[in-house]
Amino acid sequence: MHGWTGKILRVDLTSGTVRTEALNPATARAFIGARGLGTKIMYDEVDPTVDPLSPANKLIFAAGPLTGTFAPSMGRFDVVTKGPLTGAIAASNSGGAWGPELKYAGYDLLIVEGRAAKPVYLWIEDDAVAIRDAAHLWGKDVPETTERLNEETAADAKVACIGPAGERMALIASIMNDMQRAAGRSGVGAVMGSKNLKAVVVRGTGAVTVADREAFVGAVTRAATKIKEHPVGGTGLRLYGTNVLVNILNSVGGLPTGNFQEARFETADKVGGESLAAHQLQRPKGCFACIISCGRATKVTNPKYKGRGEGPEYETAWGFGPDCRIDDLDAVTKANYLCNEYGMDTISMGGTIACAMELFSRGLLTREDTAGLELDFGNAEAMVEAVRLTGTGEGVGVLLAEGSYRLASRFGHPELSMTVKKQEMPAYDPRAVQGIGLNYATNNRGGCHVRGYTISPEILGVPVKADKDAIDGKPELVVLFQNLTAALDSTGGCLFTTFGIGADEFAELMTTATGVPYTADRFIRAGERIWNLERLWNLKAGLSAVDDTLPPRMTGEPIPAGPSKGAVSRVPEMMPLYYAVRGWDGEGVPTRETLDVLELA
Repeated sequence: MHGWTGKILRVDLTSGTVRTEALNPATARAFIGARGLGTKIMYDEVDPTVDPLSPANKLIFAAGPLTGTFAPSMGRFDVVTKGPLTGAIAASNSGGAWGPELKYAGYDLLIVEGRAAKPVYLWIEDDAVAIRDAAHLWGKDVPETTERLNEETAADAKVACIGPAGERMALIASIMNDMQRAAGRSGVGAVMGSKNLKAVVVRGTGAVTVADREAFVGAVTRAATKIKEHPVGGTGLRLYGTNVLVNILNSVGGLPTGNFQEARFETADKVGGESLAAHQLQRPKGCFACIISCGRATKVTNPKYKGRGEGPEYETAWGFGPDCRIDDLDAVTKANYLCNEYGMDTISMGGTIACAMELFSRGLLTREDTAGLELDFGNAEAMVEAVRLTGTGEGVGVLLAEGSYRLASRFGHPELSMTVKKQEMPAYDPRAVQGIGLNYATNNRGGCHVRGYTISPEILGVPVKADKDAIDGKPELVVLFQNLTAALDSTGGCLFTTFGIGADEFAELMTTATGVPYTADRFIRAGERIWNLERLWNLKAGLSAVDDTLPPRMTGEPIPAGPSKGAVSRVPEMMPLYYAVRGWDGEGVPTRETLDVLELA
């Protein structure tokens, strides 16, 4: 096989056994890789009703066929499992260099089963795979764990690990790789902790072969040129990172503020990408084979929040900033550093603190509940301390670690949790941007923007401008973007490459790399197949059309002020047409005809 290594590594932590298997070429062609292949294995092997933190759940690290090639910004991988935060299928995507290293070691996927009797880590060096004791690493944060494992294994090995949050099975725990990159969403770090697996360390000496090198070089050159020439992919993200969106969303009245009570923050510019570039940025930073460099290597000199690391990106700056009504960039960046060190999802962490602040402001969460921590909106010091307490598992952090839905439910007001399928929504108000609201509501992993990024046409006008307030044509647009993203995720590619290239270019890269003749239609059809299989898995897990909804605030409380004043989400109007476009019945279940077309029947 080309592109794919053709090999799966399976590790059973209960028995301590390791074995390799051949990847089925037909399955690879149909589901591409990464997110797609991980979902197929979960569907075939894991009971969707399984307790996500039980040994019966599986944890799948999956790279794509373009991961590890020299295609532009194609070095990503997915962690696929049942998410403990949502109860839905999770495919948490990460960059860095860990995914390519798994391919160089010879594997498309690593499937982790069972539970170790004591803390362990995996050391993979090509064909040599060992399960090693990790008792000395348990309790260590991500940087120290990474440094010590590089000393114990190889200096150039790549480390994916959990921090203390994952060890305690915090439902918002992430898996960190390359120290600063995160497979962040849905609580995948908690699943890793439930297996007593501290880290997976990989070093590979192989390479990824392509079917037609000359044609692949041509496809790569054309794709890279288009990305570099694009004003967003080639210039904007390098200059200001994703955080450039703070001021853009604020200007249109779509920046959620104060736990989504408002959609505009007067001093948002203080935490935006321009301010970060002026005061904290050390240099732009990219992942493997990246030509975009949206990452931010930053440094804070303020003694109160002193530190250095990577970030914040847009959702992080918003979550710890405007959503908590905080405009102290140093505090926001420190919260980001703490999440990376303890291994926590910044979107869920920020959203949960914002929810706690609203509960506190209403007198529902008291000083007794917070052990005296003043969780007022705008209190930057309390916000940073709340992040630290969640990471260490102290005080109110024990409650925050469960996410905002469980927190708000505990105090009798689940409607104050700004979540979809119990996962915190990102930094785009669905009342102000209609398509992204429909994407949130129908997303297979809950509140998520990167699986159907309609912000691109609705706000940025890429590839064409769509009216953010209109609902006509939005179901079709959302379905197209969701299918395209599912396919793109499965290649190992970065979402931001779509600021320059589309399905035609992805199909050419896949064809020349794998030798399988993909067209744009076949590529998007693979994404549709993956999306529907995720839906089938969720239906078997107990989710239904009832879960395809937004928090009541989004449909019942109009935006009170600003450019989008008076707007509410119109998701209920769009949902029947979305189901029809998907080929699902009125209850959101794929019809037999749809499954036949997608070869899923």
